[in-house]
Amino acid sequence: MRTFPERIEIKDLDQIALMRRAGLVVARALTAMHDAAAPGVSTADLDSIARDVLREAGATSSFLHYDIGNGPYPAVICASVNDRVVHGIPSAAEKLADGDLVSIDFGAIVEGWHGDAAITVCVGEVSDEARALSEACERSLWDGLAAARSGGRLTDISHAVESSVRASGRYGIVTGYGGHGIGTAMHMAPHILNHGRAGKGPRLTPGMTLAIEPMITLGSRATQELDDGWTVSTADGSWAAHWEHTVAILQDGPWVLTAEDGGRAALAERGIELSAYAA
Repeated sequence: MRTFPERIEIKDLDQIALMRRAGLVVARALTAMHDAAAPGVSTADLDSIARDVLREAGATSSFLHYDIGNGPYPAVICASVNDRVVHGIPSAAEKLADGDLVSIDFGAIVEGWHGDAAITVCVGEVSDEARALSEACERSLWDGLAAARSGGRLTDISHAVESSVRASGRYGIVTGYGGHGIGTAMHMAPHILNHGRAGKGPRLTPGMTLAIEPMITLGSRATQELDDGWTVSTADGSWAAHWEHTVAILQDGPWVLTAEDGGRAALAERGIELSAYAA
C-alpha cells in the first residue's frame, strides 16, 4: 500500500479483494434490512438485523463506537427517517410508518479493511414525490460512480453527481457532507463534494478506493445537527434521500465493491465496462 502526498491510500489487488469481502457483507446486510423495512418495524430492529449479518460473516462494525468527539456512536447502522439526512441513531421507540423514507447507512470491517454503503428504502406506499427523490439520488450515485475512472480528476465525480441531480428536478444538494476515501479506516482523504466543476483535484489513480454518497432533499440544502450530537436533519423539514457505494478505481475500469454484481448492470447502462478484476 502506498500513499500520495495528500495521504490518499493506494491499494494493491489483494487489499482491494479484502475490501470486496467487506463490501459483500455490507451488501448482504443492506438487502436484509431493505426486505425487513415495513410499517411497524423499528429502526432498532433493522440494527439488530445488521448485527446478525456481521456476526454470521465474522466481520466487525465500522460504525459501532466510532467517535468524532461527541461520544461513541451506539449502533452498527445509521437510520435516518424522512427529514433526517444522515447519522440517525436507531431506536426501539421509532417505528417505521407507511409512506416513510428511511435511509440506512452501514459499514463493515474484514481483516482491517472497510466497506461502506447506504440505501434509501420506501416503506409501504410512499408518495410519488418521495419515490422520485430517492430515485434521483440513486441515479446521481451511479452517474458519479461512472465518472470514477483512472486518469480523471476527483471533481469529475462531483460534477457528474451534481449534473445528474440537476437533470432530475429541483432538489437541494446537501453541502457540508459528502463522500470520502476509505480503506484501512472508514473516513480518509480525499473528501468528495457532491457538486462542483469537473477537472479539479487529485488525479484518479488505480488503487484508489472511494465512498461516493450523494444526499439530496425536496427543499433547501441547509441542514442542522440535532441535540443527540449525531443526527443531521434538513433545516426546513423537507424530506431527504441518501445513497452510497464504495468503488475501487482500477486501470481498466471501476469495481463497485459494495454492489452484489460489482456494479456491472448499472454501469453498463452508462456505457462503462467493469474492471476485469471484478468478481
